[in-house]
Amino acid sequence: MKTDLKKELASYRARRGEFALVDVPPLRYLMIDGHGDPNTQAYADAIATLYPVAYKLKFMSKNELDRDYVVMPLEALWWADDMASFTSDRDKSRWDWTAMILVPDWITGDQFTRARAAASDAPGIEKLRLETLEEGRCVQTLHLGPFDDEGPVLDAMHHVVIPERGLRMTGKHHEIYLSDIRRTDPAKLRTILRQPVADAV
Repeated sequence: MKTDLKKELASYRARRGEFALVDVPPLRYLMIDGHGDPNTQAYADAIATLYPVAYKLKFMSKNELDRDYVVMPLEALWWADDMASFTSDRDKSRWDWTAMILVPDWITGDQFTRARAAASDAPGIEKLRLETLEEGRCVQTLHLGPFDDEGPVLDAMHHVVIPERGLRMTGKHHEIYLSDIRRTDPAKLRTILRQPVADAV
């Protein structure tokens, strides 16, 4: 039986046009930090590092623990000194990011160390880490279409939906890429947009 965490975790489900309030449990990710436009070599190097290690961990889990699972989709945290660079300006040169892939909680630190060593030729391997992310309460929705069309959705989330619910933004903007960008028409890309929140007062 192959585990698919996308189906088991409620936080990996979202609907277009619906801003849902979800409680996200602490989850562990392979992570690499970077800065600037995602259409650059640094971001490509991060992806070219995350996936080989993610698959090495999958096969370790299957062979050593007899627990097979589906490798999770690419995700990223995004932030900037001025959040308008995400909504109205879309100035990608000012963005900071953490590219990441979720791994099951039964993966051990030793397995991560060995998988990292086995992928020593990956371009971003020195920056790779395994870390728990605690987001807690979040507002999220599904965006359908090109990434550059996210601005109005994020603007509505940040300046209408969250304040009207008596909430404020706390953590970093989070995107979950449910589609394979290499094989999907941009008009059909499915992306979960998530924003951690807390009570406004």
